[in-house]
Parts: sequence; structure tokens; C-alpha cells
Amino acid sequence: MTLFQNLFPRRQSRRDVELAYLNAAVSLYDLERREREITFGKFAGQ
Repeated sequence: MTLFQNLFPRRQSRRDVELAYLNAAVSLYDLERREREITFGKFAGQ
């Protein structure tokens, strides 16, 4: 079972992906831009 889990790791949830994206912001302006991108559906297809 461990081999199977290692071959096919769980996908991150949409919330986790969005949070990691926001945490990578380097300035307040960048953070605000990223928030707008998420609001407009940047990760909606995941």
C-alpha cells in the first residue's frame, strides 16, 4: 500500500494551492494582485 501511495501522491486541495500562492507574494501590491487573480478564478479548474 505504501508503494501505491508513493506512486500516486494526493493532490493538494484548491485551498492549499491558493494559500501557497498567496504566501509566495513578495509585496503588498503583489499580494493584492494575487488575491484578485484568485477571485477571478485562477485556480477554478483544479
